[in-house]
Amino acid sequence: MDLSMARTHALRSARAAGYCATASARGLALVILVPVLLYSAVLCLVGVGLLVLPLELRLLRRLADAERARLGRWAATPPAPAGPHARSTLVAVLSDPATRHDLRWAPCMAVAGTLLGLIGTALFLFPAAVLVLVALWWVFPADEPIKVMMNIPIDGWGSALYVGVPQLLLSLLLALLGPPLIARLVAASSRRLLTASAAVVLAERVAALDRTRTGAIKAHGDELRRIERDLHDGTQARLVSLAMQLGLAERTLGSNPEAVGPLLTRAREGAEEAMAELRDLLRSVYPPVLADRGLAGALAAVVARCPVPATAHLGELDDIPAQVEVAVYFAITEALTNTAKHSQARTASVTLAKAGDTLRAEVTDDGRGGAAEGRGTGLRGMRRRIEAVDGVLRVQSPPGGPTVITVECPCAS
Repeated sequence: MDLSMARTHALRSARAAGYCATASARGLALVILVPVLLYSAVLCLVGVGLLVLPLELRLLRRLADAERARLGRWAATPPAPAGPHARSTLVAVLSDPATRHDLRWAPCMAVAGTLLGLIGTALFLFPAAVLVLVALWWVFPADEPIKVMMNIPIDGWGSALYVGVPQLLLSLLLALLGPPLIARLVAASSRRLLTASAAVVLAERVAALDRTRTGAIKAHGDELRRIERDLHDGTQARLVSLAMQLGLAERTLGSNPEAVGPLLTRAREGAEEAMAELRDLLRSVYPPVLADRGLAGALAAVVARCPVPATAHLGELDDIPAQVEVAVYFAITEALTNTAKHSQARTASVTLAKAGDTLRAEVTDDGRGGAAEGRGTGLRGMRRRIEAVDGVLRVQSPPGGPTVITVECPCAS
């Protein structure tokens, strides 16, 4: 084994030992949390548990999410992290499918995670312990010589080298091979308990697609009705007025040519107003700034015009599908509009970056918070736009702020 390969195995074992140490710490936390959950479940019979159990389940979710985030290193396919509970009622928490996975994972992790994690960590630290014990054999009393692994007493430097070197090599071998094996075992168990079966994942995906399809159809219908209303009430009315002005000018031309000039002037002004309304209508369908500047340039212009002092952090985006550009553009524009109208914020920021095949945007403000769907803030329309392109919109807006709106959209070609 050459030096580079040895270094690779040592780093791998160190990472595995770190995972084992984390698993043991998380398991010890669950040793306390699982009995508390059971006790709170019993207290639900008298009403007290209805208040505290959702908080405890959210704490369990954070522990489970932390484990999900680390599974990618040791499991074959990392599961997607589940987000925090959006609502705090017990019914809402228990209706979350991920809660069932968390509850079946917790007792197993409390036992197996704690024991296996401690064993994996101890194996990694074993060579250091052997080295210290062998090197400090002279510290122990002469009538009670140290015995490390093979029950051979060490009472001098000769026996220390004779016994210590093989034991140190054996402990190094265990430290290199043991922690990765134990880490994989713990990760495989957690992955099996924390992730849903293929049938459940497929059913949830079908339900999500059905929901987003319904939302997309409704959003499309609302958009068509808005366009029809704008054309009927604005552009069509101006075109009718234009036709009347031209007809009146045509009838007046023979009898009073001098009066035709003002009529044509009003007709020209009406035509210009109709064209301006048509341009505004087209911008609402697909803003020309997207075609001219791209998504990053368009959002930079939006941030510059925001009444609240805002900063933009825009990464390299490469090619983004047009439908994703439009959805993200309108979502961020609406979020900044809400910030200016409702949040009483002093500053805001927009972050936009592409990681792999996912476009991620985040709008943050330091306002009063409390943003929620159904309060006239446009969040429901934003969610429909994003879900129509298979994206996800998350809103974190506790009372007192800050408000963080996160958008993630797949943008693979």
